[in-house]
Amino acid sequence: MVPRAGVSVDICPRDMPITLVGTAGGALALWASAPAAIVVPVALLIVLDVRVRRWRRRT
Repeated sequence: MVPRAGVSVDICPRDMPITLVGTAGGALALWASAPAAIVVPVALLIVLDVRVRRWRRRT
């Protein structure tokens, strides 16, 4: 028997009002003159709860 490794990625929305977070992120981006390539991934990480789990299973 060899243990098998795996990875699971769980993505779920946080318990914040999404419109409030989106408005705040957009206002910050306008104020800081940040490019959209940086603002969009950061805003998604704020709005979404991303968890990466490693696990091992015996076969």
